Amino acid sequence: MMRAPDFRYHAARSVKDAARALKDGGPDAMLIAGGTDLVPNLKRRQQTPALLIGIRHLRELRRIRNGKGLMIGGAVRLSEVAADRKVLRHYPALARAAGLVATPQIRNMGTLGGNLCLDTRCTYYNQSYEWRQAINFCMKAPGATGGHACATPTGDAICWVATSSPRCWAVSSTDTAPALIALGARVTLVSSDGERDIPLEELYADDGMAYLTKSADEILTVVHLPPEDAAVRSTYWKLRRRGSFDFPVLGVAAAVRFGEGNTVSDARVVLGAVASHPVLVPESAELVGRRLTDDVVEAFADAAAAHAKPMDNTDLALGWRKKVARRYVAGALRELKEAHAAK
Repeated sequence: MMRAPDFRYHAARSVKDAARALKDGGPDAMLIAGGTDLVPNLKRRQQTPALLIGIRHLRELRRIRNGKGLMIGGAVRLSEVAADRKVLRHYPALARAAGLVATPQIRNMGTLGGNLCLDTRCTYYNQSYEWRQAINFCMKAPGATGGHACATPTGDAICWVATSSPRCWAVSSTDTAPALIALGARVTLVSSDGERDIPLEELYADDGMAYLTKSADEILTVVHLPPEDAAVRSTYWKLRRRGSFDFPVLGVAAAVRFGEGNTVSDARVVLGAVASHPVLVPESAELVGRRLTDDVVEAFADAAAAHAKPMDNTDLALGWRKKVARRYVAGALRELKEAHAAK
């Protein structure tokens, strides 16, 4: 049986208390809410914090409330997000993405903030300590002397996916981030020094180790969704080997606002699980002013699939995954077109 290493636990009394504890604990402190990703990582010695700061029961992080749009606390459970009536009605891409994470049991524990800050994954990283030791570890989890997600590579560190690469290629496997980015969400980050508000896509970097741009002492407290818009249609498509439990090997999120004459007035398409960060397809802007005809959809799907560059560090064959990216993008857009036509 794998057991977690020893650690101290601090049950935060407020967000400010959690932020102070996180700053005082330095690089050896981590937050825990649902723990559905962190606890297995602890047992595999991928992270070895000396201090865990519990934020699961903070009321200020557990609310879904109205603002300029919809505000969802970072510690709201994924099952609550998936079942919320306002999310289901006005932000269906998020409802579907949250409802496709893992299993019902995990969704009842896992939180929205935890899924947004989910550790990147890799075939060579998400293994037991002994398995990784047998191949001499990798730069993301260098072994007994390291193991933090922010660990600095040693001189002989290697990425087993691309052995000549100076960087880690572990993959972003969050389901909710692509959906929320497509919807134009923003997030609030709080530290002991204050708070800031950024577009969600700016939270991520294309680096398997330094995959979050937030500082180590910042807490993702609130997700802000834009005001509801009856002209917007959104969806999320997920590819995985099994119908439940598995992380995505591809995620496609799309949000389209339809204007006069059924032309597109705004569009955002995001690919997940194809890089170390969610990929906001830049060609999305080229859909504006056009109708989603078959020719337009197929041409856009070709352009979007060019940004899907899967590597041999997750499940299923590389070439097939790239072909599916094109099919999923086209399928998602056709779904939105049909949903708008059926209005």
